[in-house]
Amino acid sequence: MKFLRCMLSVVLMSLSTVAFAQSDAQKSFDKLKTLAGSWDGHVTTVPQQADIEGKLMHISLRETSMGNALMHEMTGAGRPDDPITMLYMDGDRLLLTHYCDAGNRPRMVGKIAPDGKTVEFDFLDVAGNLQYGHMHHAVFTVLDANHHTEDWTYMEPGDKPVHAHFDLQRTK
Repeated sequence: MKFLRCMLSVVLMSLSTVAFAQSDAQKSFDKLKTLAGSWDGHVTTVPQQADIEGKLMHISLRETSMGNALMHEMTGAGRPDDPITMLYMDGDRLLLTHYCDAGNRPRMVGKIAPDGKTVEFDFLDVAGNLQYGHMHHAVFTVLDANHHTEDWTYMEPGDKPVHAHFDLQRTK
């Protein structure tokens, strides 16, 4: 009987750990959903990328698929591309798939930071052409209801990182 009680305790603790992990992923997704709307801001890059450095960028985030996905769309002055990023729950994980103008689709796994304001995405895998590099890391930080930042790391061929920082203000 004592063995049975001990085993039941272990099973209940294991289940609560799984439930906690799921709630953390869902908490991250719910935090990102608060960003739904239109945002404008300037980008800074390290090392500097002349084609986008200091440019005004527009980001649109909207819930889609009955709240099961968040679509992130980025456009910029004089830029022909329009990369789309989808954020969604996959079981107990928060995933990001970036449909890149480099012709590939990297996926990243997200987690919320202890401060509750930052969701960081770490590289998982990539499908498609890697000839021009791929998006490798993303961080969303919610500063308040009308201000957030995004930090994206693009890995150029030869594993040379380019960091882009977007300081964004809500426009609606």
